[in-house]
Amino acid sequence: MSDIYHRMVTLLQTSFGLEADEISPEQTFNDLELDSLAMVELSLAAQEEFGVQVGDEDISAQDTVSRAAEVIEAKGVTV
Repeated sequence: MSDIYHRMVTLLQTSFGLEADEISPEQTFNDLELDSLAMVELSLAAQEEFGVQVGDEDISAQDTVSRAAEVIEAKGVTV
């Protein structure tokens, strides 16, 4: 997995209290029980962490953690 994915896992751990073993690349944010408010918080935290704009149209609750990492990486985030 990419460095962006691992940073996303760390973000989920620190911001939402999830454990690393609870998170897998193919889990959706719905699977992780992140509601719409949590998704807004995740977008804001990802913007701060990665330095790119992350909007509702970029990451949704139906996306997987790995898909979110791919979207963020496609925005030009360097590791």
